Amino acid sequence: MSLLAAARLAWLLGALSLALTALSLLLLGLTLSQPNTHNYDFWLDCTVGAISFAPVGALIAARRPANPVGWLLCLSGAAISIAHFSAEYAIYALLAQPNSLPAGQALAWIAYWILPIIVGLLLFSFLLFPNGRLPSRRWKWLAWLTVAFVIVDVILSAFSFGVDAGLGPIRNPLGIEGFSNAYSVVVSISPVVYVAVASSLFVRLHRATGVERQQIKWVVYAVAATLMGTILAYVIPEVIDTPLWFEWVGFALNIAVSPAIPVAIAIAILRYRLYEIDTLINRTLVYGTLTATLALVYFGGVATTQAIFRAFTGQEGQTQLAVVVSTLGIAALFTPFRRRIRAFIDRRFYRSHLEVTSIFEPLSFS
Repeated sequence: MSLLAAARLAWLLGALSLALTALSLLLLGLTLSQPNTHNYDFWLDCTVGAISFAPVGALIAARRPANPVGWLLCLSGAAISIAHFSAEYAIYALLAQPNSLPAGQALAWIAYWILPIIVGLLLFSFLLFPNGRLPSRRWKWLAWLTVAFVIVDVILSAFSFGVDAGLGPIRNPLGIEGFSNAYSVVVSISPVVYVAVASSLFVRLHRATGVERQQIKWVVYAVAATLMGTILAYVIPEVIDTPLWFEWVGFALNIAVSPAIPVAIAIAILRYRLYEIDTLINRTLVYGTLTATLALVYFGGVATTQAIFRAFTGQEGQTQLAVVVSTLGIAALFTPFRRRIRAFIDRRFYRSHLEVTSIFEPLSFS
């Protein structure tokens, strides 16, 4: 395939994904106009995923057609948009306006089994990143295991009632009770496959030098940010009784970091501002640690102020006074804490850079 033909095919796939996403949002709007109708649970995730993966994958595939990672991202965006369109179509045809559109059950069935394909495409993107090849021939077993995992997951999802497809009362039209138990077993062992694929990135990072090391740093950073957003949005609220504002903040952060993985892969493969990842990691460590420290100081200050007020007056402390005192405290501590945390992180993680800087510093001219 010529470079021009590859570019046209890549952008055609990207345009198809965006068109399906637009149609999905149109169906969502029509569904919202119908009262007491279930809305697709993952519509926002699918929208952000499609408009992130499809254009980025098309860009990489058009610029680097020999690298399969761009095509995998492009196909991921297409699969996400198909999942979104199938779900919105099924909900509108079966719940919002019953019998208004044909093949509602068929589209619902597609929405039930397409998720493993999306997961499989993303897993292979990580396995083949950044040069389009496995880390070594020893990793072929993991590639075949991933293929087998995806095939089995697709088959079980297509005939199981245990899949959470976000369709609400719409059940799998071809669901069989016996498949649900087998599907649960596959879901329980899926983290093993995910961890094995993620380990390939860390193996590459350990062995890599120069440009390849910077490329892998981008993706590892994006994966870490995505996992943190998922934990804040879904895991912590399930484990701990968190206030509503925490859930909204976690959800907003999760949506904000959703495009991180495709964007990081694009930066790494196209090598645009590749070496700025070290600065980004440094700032994240500094301000992440600073935020966590100030949060502990704030809540500790509120509790301490209330306890002191209770000890002197014998009454419950005034929350407003405690908040004001704690806010003034973290405002005063922000700059010195930031300076100390930054110095500690530079000494701990960037010692070699500091040593090189100290060697050449006497040679600089003012």
